[in-house]
Amino acid sequence: MNRPCSAPDVVQCSMCQTSVAPMYCEVCITHLCKECEEAHLSDSSKVHKVVSFKQHWRSLDYPNCRKHLTKQCDLLCEQCGIHICIKCISTGKHLGHKLVDIYQVFESKKQLLQKDLQEIENSLYPTHKQIASNIPVQKTDLKNNSQKLTTTINKQGEIWHREIDTIVRNLKFDVGEIEFKHLVILSKLEDENRRTISKITQTIDKLKKLLNSKDVCLVSEYKSTNAEFRRLPPKLKVSLPNFRPQEIHKDQLIEQFGYLSASSLTTEEQDYSVTNKGVESPSQDRSLMDVPQVITAIDTGYEYIYGVTCLNDTEVWTRGNNNIMKLYNLKGKLMKSIQTKSGNMPEDIKVTKHGDLVYTDFGYRTVNVVKNSQIQTVITLQEWGPLSVCSTSSGDLLIVMDSDNHKQTKVVRYSGSTEKQSIQFSDEGQPLYSSDGFKYITENRNLDICVSDNSAHAVVVVNQAGKLRFTYTGPCYTTEEPFDPRGITTDSQSRILIADYYNHCIHILDLDGQFLRYIKNCDTQLPWGLCVDTRGNLSVCVCCKGEVKKIQYHL
Repeated sequence: MNRPCSAPDVVQCSMCQTSVAPMYCEVCITHLCKECEEAHLSDSSKVHKVVSFKQHWRSLDYPNCRKHLTKQCDLLCEQCGIHICIKCISTGKHLGHKLVDIYQVFESKKQLLQKDLQEIENSLYPTHKQIASNIPVQKTDLKNNSQKLTTTINKQGEIWHREIDTIVRNLKFDVGEIEFKHLVILSKLEDENRRTISKITQTIDKLKKLLNSKDVCLVSEYKSTNAEFRRLPPKLKVSLPNFRPQEIHKDQLIEQFGYLSASSLTTEEQDYSVTNKGVESPSQDRSLMDVPQVITAIDTGYEYIYGVTCLNDTEVWTRGNNNIMKLYNLKGKLMKSIQTKSGNMPEDIKVTKHGDLVYTDFGYRTVNVVKNSQIQTVITLQEWGPLSVCSTSSGDLLIVMDSDNHKQTKVVRYSGSTEKQSIQFSDEGQPLYSSDGFKYITENRNLDICVSDNSAHAVVVVNQAGKLRFTYTGPCYTTEEPFDPRGITTDSQSRILIADYYNHCIHILDLDGQFLRYIKNCDTQLPWGLCVDTRGNLSVCVCCKGEVKKIQYHL
């Protein structure tokens, strides 16, 4: 093994940045002083490998000089782009060039490798996976809407009987042709996404191997390819034509039967921002404001308010301590109010992806949707009562429900009124959720399912398949009162926001459950319900004041 004759004299601690670092963590690529070593090892999220810096330095494989074969290289000439030894300097060939310690280059490249791997695993890969998962939904919607359109045409054809059979066949052919063209484009985009995800997977494997490599030349020659994956595929919006029937005039059958409006298939470019906080550690999340600002406060008229959900960026639905659900604009004007079908107080409210209000009625064991001020019961349970509800990106409903004997709690996914998935136990057969108390649910951008469980003083996060990812029980340092999670929501950066009731604050986590910071300065005593609008502003229910506050918390 080749190495320079002596290690660097002084290496600074990467954590405190003040002390000399005699130790080195080969997993985290971090120099450590004795005082910081214990704190570093206390992070149980990784299996650390801490060795003496000299041992680490001796294990590195330094290259021999190409000009002077008996010498080892310990410098890099940036102008020439080659490794050189001390004897190379004496030749004068590199006079005036910028020479960099080869160990510093090795360390910086290792850090770049780690950063690129984090970005791919935590941001780029989930982003491409989410884009890919939306395409089958679009294809299904396209198929369903195409079938509805065909049915409408058929009904009109039945009125016109045989005289218009030819017209009906022609129009149905047009619909099928439009559908086929759109499906071809969507399928092509799906294939491209699949290839990109495969390349990302291969790149992850390559980066992991490089991170574990001690070959200085190989690591030093690494060049990032993440820019290729930052170029996201275009976002397609598929729109089928409408069928417009006309009055029957037998002398003008072809003209009067009806026609298809022009279909549309628009392409919308999607931007990827390298400021995506899914790839940064809590201390690096610079987009969060140090001092969040209250944009507006809405007096809802409730004595106590428990829930808020965004209809759009300027209107919010609210629920409080009665059976009336109210829609307010940001100026505090009451736009609409709806009384529950049973007269019970709603247990939870959310707005679906189609803009309809959905609410749970625990006493009647029902989940209900409000369409055009009309209430429709979409789910009726037996021996279970629905607590909270979430409308997912795919249009499904996630329901947290308690058994009638209050001994079991589970999360169930519904498509319409059909149960698709049940989440209740861990892989070890243990209950994921406590059997009493308040629970609220949301879906993250990476399709994780996040449940706040105030009885367990925890937030439980599982992946789309229902496998436990992590449990958050508060930051590593204690708050004044035990962690008491109530409302929960997520934002466009996959951050998780939780109302901590008795500590009068909002916790902000990254998508992996790492605590980022609190929102504590906005006079949010006893916060309960939460929601985030498309502009990234947070609405908070201030329970005891019957008030909703809209807060800007990031830049």
